[in-house]
Amino acid sequence: MEISAVIITFNEERNIARCINSLKGVADEVVVVDSFSTDGTERIARGLGARFVQHKFEGHIEQKNWAITQATHAWVLSVDADEALDEALLSSILAVKQGSPQADGYTMNRLTNYCGTWVRHGGWYPDTKLRLWDSRKGQWAGTNPHDRYELEAGTRTAHLRGDLLHFSYHSISDHVRQADYFTTIAAKALHARGKHGGMLKLLFSPVAKFLGGYVLRGGWRDGFHGFVIARISAHATFLKYAKLRQLWREQQ
Repeated sequence: MEISAVIITFNEERNIARCINSLKGVADEVVVVDSFSTDGTERIARGLGARFVQHKFEGHIEQKNWAITQATHAWVLSVDADEALDEALLSSILAVKQGSPQADGYTMNRLTNYCGTWVRHGGWYPDTKLRLWDSRKGQWAGTNPHDRYELEAGTRTAHLRGDLLHFSYHSISDHVRQADYFTTIAAKALHARGKHGGMLKLLFSPVAKFLGGYVLRGGWRDGFHGFVIARISAHATFLKYAKLRQLWREQQ
């Protein structure tokens, strides 16, 4: 069993070294598919032995599906540039690799670091992801920017011990900026599918988002950052439907 680790990037000089270094010993090759970064991403990735390919970004799902075609090996480990394997997850993947795969895909828990705080509540953990799979048996799907990998019917998955560490936001401002960016993408994707942003969704979905994350899923247990996450997430829900509503108004 040989594994290609595949990473998509754009201006990730802050994260890419940590990501690639965490893959040592488990990845037989590291492929970085970059959408024309203007920082030091290419220099760092090549310096750490990764194969560096550039491709125009047309959406998260589209970019990740194209990136798979650049992998030499059928088994793909997909990681984002701001993620890294912890020691337990590294050992779990090595155990699968050194034995014989008992499944067509493997899920793992993702643990997020938010402004220096490891977030374990509010729906942010375990945040299970399917990230190791036989690429001949599935593809990336979902609605941009929320991609997910889907295996074919009849395939089998198993769960790996350990965490995929996600170094998400270094500041609250980072979170606010990304919320604005992602909600624009999400609104356009919903509009393309004929979805409407009615007033009821605009009014009540943000409230439900806040209460669901902060109260029902225990976001309050993560202290100040737990409250900030719930508040920005609620605002992002409002922005998504407000932007969707604006798109329909512009069309009319």
